[in-house]
Amino acid sequence: MHTRPLHKLLCTLAAAIGLSASLTASAADPLKVGFVYIGPIGDHGWTYQHEQGRKALVEKFGDQIKTNYVENVAEGADAERVIRNMAKDNYDLIFTTSFGYMNPTLKVARQFPKVTFEHATGYKQDKNLGTYLARTYEGRYVGGFLAAKMTKSKKIGYVASFPIPEVIRDINAIQLALNKYNPGTEIKVVWVNSWFDPGKEADAANALIDQGADVIFQHTDSPAPIQAAQRRGVYAVGYASDMAHFGPKAVLTSIVNNWGPHYIQATQGVMDHSWKPQDYWGGLKEGTVELPLSDLLPAPVKTEAQQIIASIKSGEFHPFTGPIKDQAGVEKIAAGVSASNAELASMNYYVEGLKADIPK
Repeated sequence: MHTRPLHKLLCTLAAAIGLSASLTASAADPLKVGFVYIGPIGDHGWTYQHEQGRKALVEKFGDQIKTNYVENVAEGADAERVIRNMAKDNYDLIFTTSFGYMNPTLKVARQFPKVTFEHATGYKQDKNLGTYLARTYEGRYVGGFLAAKMTKSKKIGYVASFPIPEVIRDINAIQLALNKYNPGTEIKVVWVNSWFDPGKEADAANALIDQGADVIFQHTDSPAPIQAAQRRGVYAVGYASDMAHFGPKAVLTSIVNNWGPHYIQATQGVMDHSWKPQDYWGGLKEGTVELPLSDLLPAPVKTEAQQIIASIKSGEFHPFTGPIKDQAGVEKIAAGVSASNAELASMNYYVEGLKADIPK
């Protein structure tokens, strides 16, 4: 019997089958996707909406992906440590979800060129680092229209986090709407220097109401300003998630962020190797920004708000279309010209009508 050739053939077949099984297992390995969150997930606000985006991602891809998150990560050195640990743990795609994560994300991205990174609200990119943000200023403009129609005191309050372009352009968008729909209405701003501090947020909202503000906006993450407005009998506009249940007699609308579509798109890009670094801006048109309008609004006001939303979605109207001057009267955007993404991303001035100063 010629057993040696048969034995050799069987060994070759076994090796081939083993190799095939190995390749199949490798191909089936789930894509590892990580999320770094600035605050607690909770049931509302900025971090909560990013978590809803992660859940939408899991629902879309199932066992094709494996996701994880770390919440309550402080900006700075702590963020860099968490991001680096994810990269070391062989995550394929990492989303970092706060402005202050920008430099830590860039630093780690350069150290791990085979990992894909996406940073929310920032402006620094690299070969393996993209950026994404929501055009919240579109929602703020509509909120400004609602405030213009609903205020009696002609004083609007804004609980602000940090004086970065994202926050400044949102304040400006409200003021532009006030200038158009109720001239002479002013915004009073209190800076709390935090994204999430319920105590400070409540104190700021109450201070603004004490100064006569009868519509409260916020660029912070807790429902404290909404709850203060509810207790004090004034109106409010929620931020990041729908906050109506925290102030059913106060909330006119909320600027809701829907991150799911972008997370799905970016993950699909990494999976099929089509991902490229980009500066993604999603607004009302893309569904990244949503505005649930309250029944507290009179029917004519709600109808006009819906018309403004439709005009923004269609591209017929851009909130930052000139002529726009700063508070010193210097023209910043010429008549008939709409601000570019670059201009919006670097906005460091208040528009005409704002009497406050931007902290240095």
